[in-house]
Amino acid sequence: MADYKKEIERRRTFAIISHPDAGKTTLTEKLLLYGGAIQQAGMVKGKRHMRHAVSDWMDIEKQRGISVTSSVMQFEYNNYCINILDTPGHADFSEDTYRTLMAADSAVMVIDAAKGVEKQTRKLFKVCTLRHIPIFTFINKMDRDARSPYDLTDQIEQELGIKTYAMNWPIGSGREFKGVYDRAAKKILTFTAEETANGKHQVEESASDLSDPKLSDLLGEDLLSTLKDDVELLDGAGADFSLEDVRRGKLSPVFFGSALTNFGVEPFLQEFLRMTTTPLPRKADIGEIDPMDSHFSAFVFKIQANMNKAHRDRVAFLRICSGEFDRGMEVVHMQGGRKMKLMAPQQLMAEQREIIDHAYAGDIIGVFDPGVFSIGDTLCASDKKFCFGGIPTFAPEHFARVSPKDTMKRKQFVKGMTQIAQEGAIQIFQELNGSMEEVVVGAVGQLQFEVLEYRLENEYKVDIRMENLPHEYIRWIENEGLDPKSLDLTSDTRCIQDLKGNHLLIFVSEWNITWALQHNHGLQLSEFGGAKL
Repeated sequence: MADYKKEIERRRTFAIISHPDAGKTTLTEKLLLYGGAIQQAGMVKGKRHMRHAVSDWMDIEKQRGISVTSSVMQFEYNNYCINILDTPGHADFSEDTYRTLMAADSAVMVIDAAKGVEKQTRKLFKVCTLRHIPIFTFINKMDRDARSPYDLTDQIEQELGIKTYAMNWPIGSGREFKGVYDRAAKKILTFTAEETANGKHQVEESASDLSDPKLSDLLGEDLLSTLKDDVELLDGAGADFSLEDVRRGKLSPVFFGSALTNFGVEPFLQEFLRMTTTPLPRKADIGEIDPMDSHFSAFVFKIQANMNKAHRDRVAFLRICSGEFDRGMEVVHMQGGRKMKLMAPQQLMAEQREIIDHAYAGDIIGVFDPGVFSIGDTLCASDKKFCFGGIPTFAPEHFARVSPKDTMKRKQFVKGMTQIAQEGAIQIFQELNGSMEEVVVGAVGQLQFEVLEYRLENEYKVDIRMENLPHEYIRWIENEGLDPKSLDLTSDTRCIQDLKGNHLLIFVSEWNITWALQHNHGLQLSEFGGAKL
């Protein structure tokens, strides 16, 4: 009993979030580098001969230099077992990020030092605050021209509504970036790295205090004088640090550094692990589930098809919420109402996998999905049954009519569309009394259509026709037994149905929604009724 509790206590499971191009995936790579999980960090965008980022494993990610799917990576560091969830930064994939945050116990928010808080940062921050999880801020790209650190911390407080506490303070920026001042240790960390290394390897760091006479030569009189003034101001007028507020999501510790050159990455990792929490309890229909509960439980937060191109398999990603998992153990799939044995649990490093025998609360594992799992499903021990709360999807805002160019590829088309939809990347609808040979696809972002087309062509060998539709709003019809053909609607409003047979309406504008409600007495429409997984 003591051993399994000790294993749970050393787990740390967190997501990394940011606006596109803030350096989120680069920071992930450097954390893996310091954790010994990789020997050389890859580049998200770079020359043809450079290694790609480990977490960007899809071909389309390597080609475009963007993350389009969440990646899971586990590694050991200083006796901690760390599970990193690297999320897509692009707004079009915010739904995948939202689901991934449901599996995290804390979040690292990466901010571009030149741009500050950006649109996608605000959106993802709101998701974190809904769950009150701790949020740690890494202000990145200090090796480039940056805004004033005071302006950056003020903007976080004003726009995101969370207090900040600077754990370290930058010494210069851009070409003048010399390192950081560690406020707790009262030490200056200066960094030297080979310019030709491109941050691929760990960097050496040296520490000295403010009284060191060598500092004037190392930093220059101007930077040293500015630093002393900044430290005096921070210590005298800055907010007090409260670990309790951090863990309640009320205070965000702020770190400055450069993920690309590795400046400040390892000190950040060490402090982050010291402050962040062990696995958190999860809400279920019988109350909160304590991670130390000896009964195994987990929920599915992601499904990914074709991670192994040779086998064309599907992997369900589980967040273990309580107890210990043993390979081959029998669990109950609550939504399917059936017992099943999980014979080949996998530890993941992006698309690379390793069969494991044990896992614990806080861990993320992959299991083979024979087509029975859906996002939000609960798996638990047979002697303590319950269901975790479901994970809602975002209502799609873009729609397109999709069909295979070659009717002989119907079987591959249906399989590909169904599997990709089950991953949650898209939503599939049909015309009334229609077939799967032509479907209406709903997506949160336009880029998801490009990824859909790419994956159908490369993974399922199906070329498709795609016709964008002008509709932007979707509503589920809540009235039971209502014949949608009897409704009085504008000519550009379309009635469709989801794969469960629920009837929906898609509209070009909000005016069309109002018109439908005014001209159909008693009509009940829901924005989310059918959008729950």
